[in-house]
Amino acid sequence: MPGTVGRVSGPVVIADGLDDAKMYDVVRVGTLGLVGEIIRLVGGTATVQVYEDTTGIRPGDPVENTGQALSVELGPGLLQSIYDGVQRPLDVIQKGVGDFITRGTVAPPLDEKRKWEFTATAKVGTEVVSGQVLGTVQETSLILHKIMVPPGLRGTLIELASGSYTIRDPIGSVTGSAGKTPLFLSQRWIVRLPRPVAQKLPPEIPLVTGQRVVDTFFPVAKGGTACIPGPFGSGKTVLQQQLAKWADSDVVVYVGCGERGNEMTEILTLFPTLVDPKSKRPLMERTVLIANTSNMPVAAREASVYTGITIAEYYRDMGYDAALMADSTSRWAEAMREISGRLEEMPGEEGYPAYLGRRVAEFYERAGRVVTLSPEGRPGSVTVVGAVSPAGGDTSEPVSQNTLRAVRVFWALDASLAARRHFPSINWLQSYSLYLGDLEPWYVGELSREFVGLRQKALEILQKESELQEIVQLVGVDALPEREKATLDAARMLREDYLQQSAYDDVDTYTSIRKQVRMLRAILAFSDREQTAIEKGATVAQLQKLPVRTKLSRMKWIPEAELVEQFDRLELEMGEAVDSLAVAGGS
Repeated sequence: MPGTVGRVSGPVVIADGLDDAKMYDVVRVGTLGLVGEIIRLVGGTATVQVYEDTTGIRPGDPVENTGQALSVELGPGLLQSIYDGVQRPLDVIQKGVGDFITRGTVAPPLDEKRKWEFTATAKVGTEVVSGQVLGTVQETSLILHKIMVPPGLRGTLIELASGSYTIRDPIGSVTGSAGKTPLFLSQRWIVRLPRPVAQKLPPEIPLVTGQRVVDTFFPVAKGGTACIPGPFGSGKTVLQQQLAKWADSDVVVYVGCGERGNEMTEILTLFPTLVDPKSKRPLMERTVLIANTSNMPVAAREASVYTGITIAEYYRDMGYDAALMADSTSRWAEAMREISGRLEEMPGEEGYPAYLGRRVAEFYERAGRVVTLSPEGRPGSVTVVGAVSPAGGDTSEPVSQNTLRAVRVFWALDASLAARRHFPSINWLQSYSLYLGDLEPWYVGELSREFVGLRQKALEILQKESELQEIVQLVGVDALPEREKATLDAARMLREDYLQQSAYDDVDTYTSIRKQVRMLRAILAFSDREQTAIEKGATVAQLQKLPVRTKLSRMKWIPEAELVEQFDRLELEMGEAVDSLAVAGGS
């Protein structure tokens, strides 16, 4: 017997008569069968958060319990898809009902009719365990999809054959303690439950992004966590798009959680046109998009971030490095606040629920670099980058503070930098990365110990500039000694010629880690020679007029193919020019 609707309050429905229900069961509400999830149980009375508009639902309408928790279907066809928060394929639904999705519309997350060429690699008769690869499917030209034994299943493989299958066709079977279990190309997983792993690994490898301010000063590790708080217009979305395009990850999951519809529309139209810079193939061939805009049902925002992290974990289990971009977790927290208010729960700070910190931490804790369950122990990672949109850019509000407790990288976007057209507008005095100590052995081994020293020296110059700016505001630049003018000049070169980076320039949009070392070394070497020349009578004004100074400002546009030759020539010319000026005593 189905239950019935007792009371409706926005996306929250109180249903009676669900005696056999469990927490987080998915239910169908009303004659349209709107998707909902049980979030509170008192006897046979269930509180349901509905993931669609509840207009027209009234007391007495039927509520049917499916008996299953909210889960996603994982298998070939995920890549290049555009889903909503509960994994409904928006592109498929659009073809069926048009641009405006009618309530109660459902569609299978993966194409049930498409046939995939499956190549079996496991041998019949052998013992298989959770996470073991049974075979492969070429999902896109960039990603080889590995078909794995579902978590929790182990036994003897009694059937498996290569061939052309849909996701509903059995590809083989396993016999174990639970009897004979068929195997398919796809599997289902509960979104709120982290997928199991054998071991978590320390964050020892950086996620190279090609963005100089990130890789040099505030790096994030593979399997790490980072947050990007910033006010409207400070460049959060552009930075996340740059990370999606250029970061050293195999699969990208982009979750638009509660962002404005026009912003999400731009992303949905832009991403299919982007070309993966490494393979020259469409970026969508390794991307999954999840769209839950601010005008879509509020309850689905929470589901969207769990859907995204579950898909990322699935590709991690194949041995890939996955990156999850969540934009923005503030809208998810606002959805929690609205649901909590309708449940009449005791509010916490600024009206957010008291469990906000726990929910945020649970989400970020699912990131990590791990050893998977497979017998070969292949490594994989999920890196989570969450944007936070605090009102007025105030990072003291609860969502920002709870996020900072859970993540280890803080990229503080500065509206004043954005107003000066300095992008990425990451404030180098407020941002930090707690992965520097973990990543130092990698930098020393892959690059040199010099890089660590260059980074520290550059930060000291930028910090010194901040202190000198207070004096400049009182007495002016001309009143400073030449040595301090040289410090300001070096800081200006770091800001304008190194930290500032154009996402729209074909060369400047991505800088390899080796080019970053050469650029930083050249700027700091010029700074050192500047100080030496000043001791011998030269002035900063004379040094700024040197032709080599203009060439230094154009380093960012040197193509990677000409890196060594041009930088060697530049450093030689720089030394000769500054030394000749110093020998002449500044005349």
